[in-house]
Amino acid sequence: MTVRAWIALAALAFPTAAAAETWKDVPVVDTMCVSKVKSDPDKHTTECALKCAGGGYGLLTTDGAYLKFDAAGNEKTVEALKATTKADHLRATVTGEREGETIKVASISIE
Repeated sequence: MTVRAWIALAALAFPTAAAAETWKDVPVVDTMCVSKVKSDPDKHTTECALKCAGGGYGLLTTDGAYLKFDAAGNEKTVEALKATTKADHLRATVTGEREGETIKVASISIE
């Protein structure tokens, strides 16, 4: 087997892990309300976000894309929402690994 073949085989056997990313000062919105508040997510209230927790959460990127959180990220978001004193303007710093249109959330803090 050639060196190139060994390298190719090793790459398949040991895939690289997804790199952690950080999104700063991003709107956090529940999935049930994203279409209603997409044009002005800062008016979305903490009370509404907590009422709609069953649908899960995600963040809006600067280009308007909505990236959903994984199940653990949804739980972390509920905790962060319950801990915040903010009534609206739900901006956060989110750290995690993006897998397609989903973020595997490592941490979230509402600013």
